[in-house]
Amino acid sequence: MRIFRIISVVLISLLMLSLVASAADKGLGISENRNITFSSSVRLGNNLLQPGDYNVRHTMQGEEHIMIFRRAGAKDEVKVKCNLVKLAQKAPQTSTIIEVNSANERVVREIVFRGDTAKHVF
Repeated sequence: MRIFRIISVVLISLLMLSLVASAADKGLGISENRNITFSSSVRLGNNLLQPGDYNVRHTMQGEEHIMIFRRAGAKDEVKVKCNLVKLAQKAPQTSTIIEVNSANERVVREIVFRGDTAKHVF
């Protein structure tokens, strides 16, 4: 009977931890980890990202929202401050708003990930 009680406590603890982990977006309407592909070089903040697949993590540093871009197979990463803007509903697809600056560089202005309820504005 005691083993059953111990197993029950462990299972309930695991369930509670999984619920806390699933609420990781802290009400921001975004997922912490995403993937994105850039088909050509893009400027993101002060950084120039080369074409390729990137893992994107969203973190908080104090009150600032920070996105960390890590290229697949690479160890270096690029950190960029972003602002979150609420969307009226969940995004039906992933989209990226890119502008061309005076140096003829493609500059990322916004990223929206499918299923999120907020967009990232740079």
